[in-house]
Amino acid sequence: MPHESGAPVDYRERPARLTGAVVWTRTAADGPGAVRPVLPDGCMDLLWTEGRLFVAGPDTRAYLPEAAAAGRHVGVRFYPGTAPALLGVPAHELRDRRVELADLWGAARVRRLLARVDGAADPVAALEAVALERAAATGPPDPLLGHVVRSLDAGRSVARTAADAGVNARLLHRRSLAAFGYGPKTLARVLRLQRALALARAGLPYADTAAVAGFADQAHLARDVKEFTGLPLGELLTGRRGEEVDAVAVRVEHDGVPLAPGRVERR
Repeated sequence: MPHESGAPVDYRERPARLTGAVVWTRTAADGPGAVRPVLPDGCMDLLWTEGRLFVAGPDTRAYLPEAAAAGRHVGVRFYPGTAPALLGVPAHELRDRRVELADLWGAARVRRLLARVDGAADPVAALEAVALERAAATGPPDPLLGHVVRSLDAGRSVARTAADAGVNARLLHRRSLAAFGYGPKTLARVLRLQRALALARAGLPYADTAAVAGFADQAHLARDVKEFTGLPLGELLTGRRGEEVDAVAVRVEHDGVPLAPGRVERR
């Protein structure tokens, strides 16, 4: 369950009707603790808040939303590699960015979609329907991308991942930039980080967390956590600065690969 720190925060998510995605809602009041960092997880999100539709690209560092982000937010979070085809833009163009959907799909079209979601009795279902319709129009994701995520998340090397997929390292890097927003080595590190955070949140000692998640040692884990999140591991998990990071209770799988269990809501 999400934790609260300061202002009341209600965060919920569930599996989407679209394969390999979740839908989530977040409602928060103004005040300390209402704004919490979003950690890199390889995912991208389509988001709605009243009067606005926008996209959160793949992060390579923790993102701290604006303090004005209180209120109700709804999102569809896409499994790594699946959003670019739906959005019609390579992931690397959205890396570490929040972009208005109108910049990607055109102002007139997005005005119609926004009016539809704004006016819906259930904005969650309305935004989910937008994603479903877009997916139906674009077709299924490239199966190579699912293989890459499964292989890297299992701790296999980039070289073996490429060889098993029947592509060379250069092609894999190019395809990864477009699909994930960064190369396969960075994706592997992001997935490893999420594995480690899930284990640590479950109470596994840090040294054991490092070993099980695939780090060389606890110091290696600590360096990666600090690089990606800007915080020491203990502080990240306990929220000693008053910005505790939520652990999401729902784990959604796509072809057997969990969707980022330890990430927090995007805005």
